[in-house]
Parts: sequence; C-alpha cells; structure tokens
Amino acid sequence: MESNKAEKSVHASQHPYIGMWVTEDGNIRHELLPNGRYDEARGQRQSAYTGSYILEDDYIEYVDDTGFTAEGVFKNGVLYHAGMVFYREVKK
Repeated sequence: MESNKAEKSVHASQHPYIGMWVTEDGNIRHELLPNGRYDEARGQRQSAYTGSYILEDDYIEYVDDTGFTAEGVFKNGVLYHAGMVFYREVKK
C-alpha cells in the first residue's frame, strides 16, 4: 500500500476491529492491537507471528516482522485471512 494510505489508516483504540480474533477451535488467536501491531498465537506457542497491519475499510493488510505479507477481509463480523476464518473473541 502507498504510504499516504497508511497515514490515512489510523489505528485508534476505538476501531471496531481492534481486539482478539480466534478460529472456531480456539487454536489460532489473532490479536489486533490499537498501535497498528498484531500478535498471533498458535496452540501453546505465544507470539508465533508478530508484525504490523493496515486497516482500510473492511480490508486488512499484514506485514510480518520476518517480511512476508498477507491480507484479509472482514465480512459480517467475521475475519477471513489466509484461508482461515476468525471470530471475535467474546469475553466471559
């Protein structure tokens, strides 16, 4: 994405997509942090993947700290990312 788009995509703590997203089985936990970073846990492995992200409308672009990129889309309260389906974690 262009740098001016990144500047327009502010990562405010009030953004509706900020927070924890999990697969149905809970094995993959993907946290979108308000500072534009993400932290993904897999099984017992905390911080398996970390990096930055840019939100633009319902589209999300990830840049992992190791350099690979990925994308996803939010539809009807569900995050579709890299062939996986994530749901908003509901705090109990």
